[in-house]
Amino acid sequence: MSIETKRQILLIDDDASLLRTLSDFLRFEGYDVIKADSGEKGLERLKESSPNLIILDMSMPGMGGIGFLKEILDENGKPSHPVLVLTARANMAEFFADVDVDGFIAKPCEPQDLLMEVGRIIFLRSGDEFDTSSSKKTNWKLLLGEDDIAGGNRLSEWFESRGYNVDLVTKGPDVLERAIVTRPNVVVMNTIMEGMNGSAVADMLKVMPNTKSIPVVLYDNSGTKLLDTDSNMSGGGVVAVVASDDPEEIQAAVEKNLS
Repeated sequence: MSIETKRQILLIDDDASLLRTLSDFLRFEGYDVIKADSGEKGLERLKESSPNLIILDMSMPGMGGIGFLKEILDENGKPSHPVLVLTARANMAEFFADVDVDGFIAKPCEPQDLLMEVGRIIFLRSGDEFDTSSSKKTNWKLLLGEDDIAGGNRLSEWFESRGYNVDLVTKGPDVLERAIVTRPNVVVMNTIMEGMNGSAVADMLKVMPNTKSIPVVLYDNSGTKLLDTDSNMSGGGVVAVVASDDPEEIQAAVEKNLS
């Protein structure tokens, strides 16, 4: 990443060690990083700069992350800058499902997961194309919902062998929670899921600000035709329905809608 094309990140966290570590890591990866150890100082930094992304901790003294977030909302109730929420309080994911931030990562997180989320948000907000070439498939995060363990493991192994980063969950409500927290590139799930069917999960993902843009591929090997594959699926986040659990057919549907 050249100096001319460096993206700027405002990193706000009161943990001095984490602030230094993340700052050094992101700078090594080619980003220009501005640091602030409180929400108040973060607002001061915004007067002097216009970052491509704000990485915001929630649990800080003073106004904290929530106070900072309220200060940068525009007249439509949306943050004036892209925001990635970074917090140890994973249960806050439900709160942020209704707030139009661009991403959410719970502490602790793997550096590469953070880097992937930073890149995804900046690419999407800049209007650039997110690289989905075969050489970049290792960057694709696939959230898989399947309550049959054997079937889920079979699909996981198939996609992982082809370079995908797979997160397997076994209940419909867990798909919702994981989608909020991890912001996958695509959700793949069985139409019949424990706790909540795939179509209902897709409908909820579509109406939540943080997940509405995530494509959903459903598959149905039950023969009951819960969903009509020829119908217009605009009512939810569904972009394709595969009438089997064949891994190759599901992969084809995924890649068609990520290309």
